[in-house]
Amino acid sequence: MHNEFDYIIVGGGTAGCTLAARLSENANTTVALVESGGTDQSAWVNVPIGLMGTVPTQRMNWAFETEAQASLNGRRGYQPRGKVMGGSSSINAMIYIRGNPMDYDAWASSGCNGWSWNDVLPYFRQSEGNTHFSESELHGTQGPLKVSNVRSATSFNQYFINAAVQKGYALNPDFNGEQQEGVGYYQVTQFNGERWNAQRAFIEPALHRMNLHVIKEAHVQQVLIDQGRATGIQIHQNGKITNLKCRREVVLCAGAFGSPQLLMLSGIGPAAQLQAKGIAVRHDAPEVGQNLQDHVDCLLTRKYFDLELFGQTIPGAASMFVNWINYKLKRQGKFCSNFTESGGFVKSRPDLNMPDLQLHFSRAQGVNHGRTKLPGHGYGLHACLLRPKSRGNVSLQSANAWDAPSIDPQFLSHAQDMEGMVRAYQICRDILDAPAFEKVRGTPVHPEPECHDIDAITGYLRSYSDTIYHPVGTCRMGSDLQSVTDPQLRVRGLQGLRVVDASIMPTLIGGNTNAPTYMIAEKAAVMMQQTH
Repeated sequence: MHNEFDYIIVGGGTAGCTLAARLSENANTTVALVESGGTDQSAWVNVPIGLMGTVPTQRMNWAFETEAQASLNGRRGYQPRGKVMGGSSSINAMIYIRGNPMDYDAWASSGCNGWSWNDVLPYFRQSEGNTHFSESELHGTQGPLKVSNVRSATSFNQYFINAAVQKGYALNPDFNGEQQEGVGYYQVTQFNGERWNAQRAFIEPALHRMNLHVIKEAHVQQVLIDQGRATGIQIHQNGKITNLKCRREVVLCAGAFGSPQLLMLSGIGPAAQLQAKGIAVRHDAPEVGQNLQDHVDCLLTRKYFDLELFGQTIPGAASMFVNWINYKLKRQGKFCSNFTESGGFVKSRPDLNMPDLQLHFSRAQGVNHGRTKLPGHGYGLHACLLRPKSRGNVSLQSANAWDAPSIDPQFLSHAQDMEGMVRAYQICRDILDAPAFEKVRGTPVHPEPECHDIDAITGYLRSYSDTIYHPVGTCRMGSDLQSVTDPQLRVRGLQGLRVVDASIMPTLIGGNTNAPTYMIAEKAAVMMQQTH
């Protein structure tokens, strides 16, 4: 194995795959992409429905848990993250959402120069290969990341959409179009009924390049620092410790949990915390691991027997066999489903200038992230708070790189977040009680408080709320000296070290975070190429 490269990229997920492919387009540049997990060549990844076998389990999944959450009755939350080539793009629900343009303008206004909506839109379009919408100012069709409509979506989506319209919400055929607000069908990162993850979009077409080296099943122990400069990384692979040397830059693409953990393991972080773990301080950076933000989510579920819905029944198992044959022959049917095929963006109050809630309608009950197996079939409606004010942190449990990080989102610790989630619950109940659901209303899995009973709703939210998998912010980008990274994504106070993933987001965007992570990597590649 080669052990010296121009660039070393840690993490073969969404950002890492994108960045490695773009940097290796220059044949005179050597790039190493280092991933802890193994290959993504599995039906659990390529078949969209396979997420039911990865998200709730440890299959290709770090399957982290949070610290006990005081505002969630002391419960520990669940935090699935991809441990496989493609990272979380290999196990997620594939929804392609950019967020609201005002989110990026807010970044720029806060000091993140070059990150306004007009600045980032070209990078979204650069990666996007939309198979439904035509090339336009807002959509790209030539990018490597395939974006498509869901094949064989369930008719239950229309019950949800009709119910939302009955309650006054507008139809929206394109959440990445002129307006975000409204309800409709999501687009997904699929092509011909198969998942199109970061590895498939960016790395697979680049594997013929002699200058690109993909190193799998290699656990990074630390970034090597010499006189204030990142000079390489230390990895554990096949029972051996190896140092990889870097001539230009080490880039951390390990995500909102992995990147701050690796910085701290390398002696870069809050000095007192590092010293308490017996780690020599290379650079005192108090904000590393701070500013953790995530979309807290509530779920209202309904039991209802229909073979279009997923469920645990004998007829359901028989229908899955038929659907598997249909998928193998035509790439159609339930095996194309990402479970949450429709949804929307709504305002919890009319005075808001943009939606503050996102809805995901699911063709499964999905209780406890699918880890609780309930009998029967059903559907569910999720609502998450798009811009929570609660802030948590990621820290070290120990100086051992094999130990999971300590993850504390501090969900609903800010009073305004609970107020927003109460309104989210009320909106979900209102939609599910609409006339459109009359023939398929079903019964709640958990007893649900009436919409006027605020105390009971608060209790419900404390008992059942959890993440919808969008952690960001732990290596915050900014122009202030306290930020972990500058607007070029360089780690402050050190040379030759950047962070390129969702951890650099100063604030959460209004939507799913996978598409923005592709954008971040596309923009980072251009900035790095200009630097060198």
